[in-house]
Amino acid sequence: MRILVTGGAGFIGSHLVDALVANRHSVSVVDDLSSGRPENLPSNVKLHTVDVRDRTKVTGVFDEVRPEAVFHEAAQLSVSRSVREPAFDADVNLLGLLNILENCVRVGTRKVVFASSGGVLYGDVFEPADETAPCDPVSPYGISKWASEQYLRFFTREHGLATVALRYSNVYGPRQNPHGEAGVVAIFAQKMLRGEPVVINGDGRYIRDYVYATDVARANVLALECDPPEGFMAFNVGTGLGTDVNQLEDRMRALCKAVGRGGARPADVPAPKHGPHRAGDLRSNLISHRKASEVLNWRPAVTLDEGLRRTIEWFAEHLV
Repeated sequence: MRILVTGGAGFIGSHLVDALVANRHSVSVVDDLSSGRPENLPSNVKLHTVDVRDRTKVTGVFDEVRPEAVFHEAAQLSVSRSVREPAFDADVNLLGLLNILENCVRVGTRKVVFASSGGVLYGDVFEPADETAPCDPVSPYGISKWASEQYLRFFTREHGLATVALRYSNVYGPRQNPHGEAGVVAIFAQKMLRGEPVVINGDGRYIRDYVYATDVARANVLALECDPPEGFMAFNVGTGLGTDVNQLEDRMRALCKAVGRGGARPADVPAPKHGPHRAGDLRSNLISHRKASEVLNWRPAVTLDEGLRRTIEWFAEHLV
């Protein structure tokens, strides 16, 4: 199948590209390389260095690729940046999506799989939320993900486009960007391996559901293969297990001491520092994957301890 992956040179997108290539699909990638890296991609995958907001260039890519399916991973990812710059968040996450959807209709793309976020849609939840839980996003990032799903529903009703929204919890793993504000596992891994103290926002009692990147990629492949009876379906992609930031730091500290920088010697990991609460952060977020298990036959396969070990080993090898 001819497949286009937006954001495909990035963290989650590149793991998805690997999975699609392994399943013998013909894959092309759109990525503006604001956070993605060309070296994340297999050599046989063509990269179009294009911003999804650029209507003319996106149209040109669709004319060339004529994709049968599109995975839309490109996004503005930072909750705190969305609080500071809500117009920028909407520009990337909403107008960028509309560029993709309109081109899908124009060239006859059959299916779109969209990277939504169970990590922000449901607001503060202390038990694993399922897809029937009311959406209560508190940040512009969460609002843009909720609005994006409404656009998917519209394009399904109006144009017959088959659409799936995968509501990711907190995704982590190799290739995650350790710079800026997103990706606590990546930020912690790099700082710890460098022997630098990590900063925990507030009291650190922020509970999150951490899901490994290859598990997320597998959920996307299964979503491609499913035939949503209503035309649009949403699935949570998470573990349903909660870990707060203090617990995460403690687990990662022990693993970093064992792995060390470059795997050569144990890392000297200083005690963490505490900073102010970060705007837009939820106290607790957990999602249930029961629907994905029943409909897609998807379950998380990588435990948090195993995933953290793999991630830290990758960062130890790639530390710069």
